Amino acid sequence: MNGAEISLKNMFMHADPLVQGVMVILFLASLASWVVIFEKIVLLRRVGRDIRLFLMAVGRLNFSRQAFPGFTLSIAEAGIAESRERSEGESRGDFRARLESVMRVVLAGHMNRFEDRVLFLATVAASSPFIGLFGTVWGIMHSFIGIAATGETTLAVVAPGIAEALLATAMGLAAAIPAVIAFNKISNTHKKMAREALAAISLLGNRLAGQYYGAGGVRPERA
Repeated sequence: MNGAEISLKNMFMHADPLVQGVMVILFLASLASWVVIFEKIVLLRRVGRDIRLFLMAVGRLNFSRQAFPGFTLSIAEAGIAESRERSEGESRGDFRARLESVMRVVLAGHMNRFEDRVLFLATVAASSPFIGLFGTVWGIMHSFIGIAATGETTLAVVAPGIAEALLATAMGLAAAIPAVIAFNKISNTHKKMAREALAAISLLGNRLAGQYYGAGGVRPERA
């Protein structure tokens, strides 16, 4: 390949087989990370909306099944079911703590499920630059071997091989940068949603405790 023929396609086609393998791995890692990113964008929007509706329903003392969307229904049902198991001599604080503990366990299960494949983004972000660098080093070594064999050191001879090697580094960065940005954003959003869900659980625990220990001590109706 001469200088006039340098293009992304030609750089890949004329690269060393090992460098080609590195480029393919980086391309597939980047593609997979974008799939995860778009999947999480859709998921987190839905989860955030469900948590807001959950908080609104608890604030309005609406304990019907229709008031709790998506995954929040299982959290509310766990709290309401636990509230019907009252121990003798239990204080309001103990009663509320028991309900909230049960609901937090259910929430933790959901949050773990929502975090599936997020660590994949961290892996891509951390490893891609080094994989690309490995391809670059190997490609430059291969280029120098070719120079030694031909004895030519002109720019037209050296540039194509160096360009092929540096392409691996560029692909590593192209895979890593979106992955690390998405990982940080998704992680922060997960933490924010967890805080909001815990606030809703705390409020629901307080509302249910009020049903038992407030005026009249009325039990919540079954959903």
